Amino acid sequence: MVDATPLPALPQGTTRLEDWGVIRASGADAPGFLHGQLTQDVQHLDESHARLAGYCSAKGRLLASFVMWRRGPEEILLACSADLLPAVMKRLSMFVLRAKCKLADASAEWPLWGLTGAAATAAPAGPWARASVGAVDVVRLPDALVDGRAVPRALWAGGEAPVGAPVDADAWRWLEVHSGVARITAATSEQFVPQMVNLELVGGVNFQKGCYPGQEVVARSQYRGTLKRRGHIVEATVPLQPGHEVFHSADPGQPAGMVVLAGQWGGRHAALVELKLTALEGGSLHAGAADGPVLTPVALPYAIPLEST
Repeated sequence: MVDATPLPALPQGTTRLEDWGVIRASGADAPGFLHGQLTQDVQHLDESHARLAGYCSAKGRLLASFVMWRRGPEEILLACSADLLPAVMKRLSMFVLRAKCKLADASAEWPLWGLTGAAATAAPAGPWARASVGAVDVVRLPDALVDGRAVPRALWAGGEAPVGAPVDADAWRWLEVHSGVARITAATSEQFVPQMVNLELVGGVNFQKGCYPGQEVVARSQYRGTLKRRGHIVEATVPLQPGHEVFHSADPGQPAGMVVLAGQWGGRHAALVELKLTALEGGSLHAGAADGPVLTPVALPYAIPLEST
């Protein structure tokens, strides 16, 4: 018998993304400078697409993650978590040296909104497609997958606030979790090599480009040995926060992973969690301690390669 129980409504509308900020990189050398700093190919980024990118320490740990797009040949905008923007911009500025590249906090000039559901149809079709409408830039983000349903998402930058019903910021983060796309915050900066949060599976790492800080570590993680940790989505009965530790019932003495992103909608709590792959082979996952609230794994919107298991 087919279950005729109607599925619950999902978030649809607009969210002011107060916890995001924007860095502007401008100047003749801006694309080349960023190309040498980030995990992504910036030199060949065109104006009709955005790209996901990571910024790593020399040890290959993610200091930040960006959604970036080009506005003309000498200007690139990088959207990231607002709580780490000042430190990241300061660190990037240390390496500009004589390059013709100016970095600035453009968050006030480029306020960001998240669009979900029908509201996201203002964006061009296809993940990471980008378009400009007057003073506004719109970037289509990867869909969230909830209860087997794809929920469109988009980023609206600049101009007047978009038209649409208001959606709570925590609900937007809940959909971020269900997209499986990690966003690094201050609480998780320097905690993960890109593959530990699936960054390369969602287009955030280019393995054909030249060197960048941490590149050798990232490449070694990709091509040597088996990856031991990956990002997974879990549901919870309690609120979670980035940086919270996750434990496995069979190993109470040490954490099995860490919360990357978390949110809630309609009383449903969810988190994107970096986990030891062995923690998914049996037993149970718990928030905060081995006897803490139970966490239930749910499906990612993409597959983890078999060589990772």
